Amino acid sequence: MTDKILFVDDEQNVLQSMRRQLRKRFPLQTALSGDEALQILKREGPFAVIVSDMRMPGMNGVELLARVRNLYPDTVRIMLTGNADQETAIKAVNSGQIFRFLTKPCSTAVLVPALALAQRQYRLVTAERELLQETLKGAVSVLSELLGQAKPTVFSAGLRIRDLASRLATAMDMPNIWQIEVAALLVQIGCIALPTDIINKKYAGLELDSEEEKMWSGYPETGARLLESIPRLENVTKMIRWQQVPFNELDELAGSEFEEVLTGAQILKVAIDFDLETYKGNSPGTSIDRLRRRTGMYNPAVLDALASIRFEEQSRTVCLTVDDIAVGMIAEEDITARNGALILPRGQEITWSVLQGLYNFNRQVGIVEPIRVRIGQDEEEGE
Repeated sequence: MTDKILFVDDEQNVLQSMRRQLRKRFPLQTALSGDEALQILKREGPFAVIVSDMRMPGMNGVELLARVRNLYPDTVRIMLTGNADQETAIKAVNSGQIFRFLTKPCSTAVLVPALALAQRQYRLVTAERELLQETLKGAVSVLSELLGQAKPTVFSAGLRIRDLASRLATAMDMPNIWQIEVAALLVQIGCIALPTDIINKKYAGLELDSEEEKMWSGYPETGARLLESIPRLENVTKMIRWQQVPFNELDELAGSEFEEVLTGAQILKVAIDFDLETYKGNSPGTSIDRLRRRTGMYNPAVLDALASIRFEEQSRTVCLTVDDIAVGMIAEEDITARNGALILPRGQEITWSVLQGLYNFNRQVGIVEPIRVRIGQDEEEGE
């Protein structure tokens, strides 16, 4: 966790004074303008605290801290100015949600405790958020895995969709990537209400009739309704609700004030449809070309991010018995019982709970062996 502090002032002698006073107490960097500060934040962040002078040429302190609030909401913001009038203070607090408002000249006895408290505030905020995110992601993973027992085809796809959505969000430098990962894991939760035959037809690349297509197109709304009462999942719910809306209809539907959520929804749509194409056996390159030909359907920026991802084959396929299968392997083909029932769909990762289910099912009914699975580099190195 960072403790770095960024001081911004257009006077070089002020910054030099700050370095002399504080360099032994805090990890400190400086910037001579708002634009330079934003470049440093982007290049070297995150920073725990930013302290900005009010009056600077170009971008003033209020404007800078307001932008920092939008771009880096966890960074604690302090205003330092020699113009301590009431109007400036009110504007600064309202625009940038200032943690402290200090006046020049500011003594070390005042400044040091303020910076220490700001660092503490940053630690509290980030620790709480990380705990929430990791706890929520863990709970969602458990829920997704349990639901996978009921609708294994779509919920095993959720693991692949989550990985791809995370890579797309990272490539696009999206904020709050954890929300996109959670949305991707639960993106097809509404399919719990669909007949299994419709799901299997969709993933097999078979055409749905009008009634089946209507049922399939309704699963995003079903999923959103299941999740909309859960606190802190408001953006996730919107992404899931809008996951199948074409790109050229999104702004009209939702409005540009939801830009981050709309981009997240389009990341989900691209990840889902790309997964469907590759699940049918198409190569990554062919799948991307097929998506690009659907004019107006996808956000071009998301497709560009998809094209930038390297899909390398780093695994090999082997045939094993149930007793030889290990966690982390991928089912290369459908795993079926001796009576013909589908146990695990092609493409699903073998997790601990899945493996226990295979062991139990093999004892009770019997599973068709050998089973073709894909082994990645990690499993091979562990052999």
